Amino acid sequence: MEAGIVGLPNVGKSTLFNALTMSKTAQSANYPFCTIEPNEGMVSVPDGRLERITKLIPPQKVIPAALKLVDIAGIVKGASEGQGLGNKFLSHIREVDAILQVVRCFDDPDVIHVSGKVDPLSDMETIEIELMLADIQHLENMLPKAERSAKGADKDAKLKVEVMKKCLAHLGEQKPLRTMPLDEAERKAIKELGLLTAKPILYVANVDENDVEGKSPLVPAVRAAAAKSGAEVVPVCAKIEAEIAELDEADRAEMLEGAGLTEPALAVLARAAYKTLGLQSYFTAGEKEVRAWTVPVGATAPQAAGVIHTDFEKGFIRAEIYSLDDLEQYKSEKEIRAAGKLRVEGKDYVMRDGDICHFLVNK
Repeated sequence: MEAGIVGLPNVGKSTLFNALTMSKTAQSANYPFCTIEPNEGMVSVPDGRLERITKLIPPQKVIPAALKLVDIAGIVKGASEGQGLGNKFLSHIREVDAILQVVRCFDDPDVIHVSGKVDPLSDMETIEIELMLADIQHLENMLPKAERSAKGADKDAKLKVEVMKKCLAHLGEQKPLRTMPLDEAERKAIKELGLLTAKPILYVANVDENDVEGKSPLVPAVRAAAAKSGAEVVPVCAKIEAEIAELDEADRAEMLEGAGLTEPALAVLARAAYKTLGLQSYFTAGEKEVRAWTVPVGATAPQAAGVIHTDFEKGFIRAEIYSLDDLEQYKSEKEIRAAGKLRVEGKDYVMRDGDICHFLVNK
């Protein structure tokens, strides 16, 4: 699963990407389209539960969950018509699973805004319109072929055409597809089309150094606009976060305190992105390693086992599961088992966020 970082030029996308991934790539120049090919990187998802587990099960190493991020070039008005290499950039967005849109909520005369003024609501509208226009164009191009396929007795093909027309009608009302109710069959029918406005979105309000909590009038306005499509907003000062990312561990705490932060805002952002992607973590814990594994919300125990190794899903027998609360109460896995708190779950078990597991499989 991966998330694409998008936004207008010069809103702080690449600065944020570099901070998140602790990348040392050169900072972007102060002009549009400085990022041409998308940069990719991995970011750890901070999870305090890992530390709590390792206090009671000390391992040789700790491995957190991770997300793949893609820094996509700045989108401008007219991107859906090819402006600013728009079609190429939009195709990059089509390949990711969720969108992190960076919205500029700070003034800086030394950083040119592509529209000449800082207006985050206008920026959000510009991106949304371009993505909707791109979806309309994509659907209109694909529909004739889909209709030809639906002339026979293929029920799936007929459903696909119906859903495509439903999507076009919704977009025609200037509404992104993420706000359109779809049942599982409808969602599956158009999944491979990569529709841009159907992707979940998280807004990142890039704030001023003096507004790290996002209390300026601009951020509440962004929150209100995002809420209309059920999206969340995370305020981040990309400039401060980039500086923190460059520091040694010992110096970070001091800078965080000076900035009025209890943890890097990037930690909050990584967790919010994880949630936006519809992901959750389960853990394995032993002397060799304590590790967070990533699964979609709703994954079954065999599917979770398959994340460790594909053969584990095929050979799944059962899972032995306990909670972090049980571990902290009974202090060891042995005592959890003795207290009868170790649950044995079968193939139909739906994983819960935070489960600590052992999988028994046929090898």
